[in-house]
Amino acid sequence: GAGRGPFQGSFFGRLRHFIDVIDPTTLFVSEKQLKDSLKLLDDFKNGIVPPGVSDDKLWEAQKIKQAIIHPDTGEKIFMPFRMSGYVPFGTPIVIGLLLPNQTVLSTVIWQWLNQSHNACVNYANRNATKPTPTSKFLQGYVGAVTSAVSIAVGLNVLIEKAHRLNPATRMIIQRLVPFPAVASANICNVGLMRHCELSEGIDVLDSNGNVVGSSKIAAKHAIMETAFTRVVLPMPIFVLPPIIMSYLERMRFLQKNRRLLLPIHSVVCLVTFGLSLPVAISLFPQMSQIEVSRLEPEIAMATDCKVVTYNKGL
Repeated sequence: GAGRGPFQGSFFGRLRHFIDVIDPTTLFVSEKQLKDSLKLLDDFKNGIVPPGVSDDKLWEAQKIKQAIIHPDTGEKIFMPFRMSGYVPFGTPIVIGLLLPNQTVLSTVIWQWLNQSHNACVNYANRNATKPTPTSKFLQGYVGAVTSAVSIAVGLNVLIEKAHRLNPATRMIIQRLVPFPAVASANICNVGLMRHCELSEGIDVLDSNGNVVGSSKIAAKHAIMETAFTRVVLPMPIFVLPPIIMSYLERMRFLQKNRRLLLPIHSVVCLVTFGLSLPVAISLFPQMSQIEVSRLEPEIAMATDCKVVTYNKGL
């Protein structure tokens, strides 16, 4: 029971919860199943439970709702930008980013695709307690993509110029370049896609779920926590496959069958992405709590609660 709500106390409780949220099978839920699930949860909230409904049925409904519906707007999130769509739609891009022998153009294209997908995921899972104008979204998008691509290309050019490195070292470094490029670009991406929250503030709630006020300090925490998860997320994805692949490529079997390298590479990327996403987003609870004393004085005046809650976004 209690460990599976949005206020997951422990890291492992949250991990169990987020493995549900990113379960790609929820992408295949029909309109009717979604409507039935929402109705069931509504009835349950109002104390009407139809006979023969098991706890498992309720958890299943809760899981479907959490995977598809945005907690602030109550709207459906567009499929490729849901957390459950992150791995299936993001893996092809990761595979592309990690292909050996990149040119400047291919680096630009893959980084652009990656940051475009990230920008949409960040925006779709933001804290939506305040409206964001489309113009702001577009500014953020252009900034995020430009910073990502320039960091990646800049690092690649530096390595090309480093003639003193022996080819083997250069090859390893070149394969590890996507990580700092993606990690620093991800920080810019979250910051730019959600910078509205910093100027507007986000809603903070008391223990009964009532809005106490809107806080820019809470917004800063929400964005920093999300940005941190976006640095942890690519770590295994961009560090493990290159290392694993450079070992596998030396195997005699694979040197004879070069065709198998891409499928193996793809599976390695898919598995590391699938494992690191739930770990990264479980680092912080989605509904984060913060002491009122650390927020603006007007919030302290508006409530007797010592601790308030905000949706950090994913």
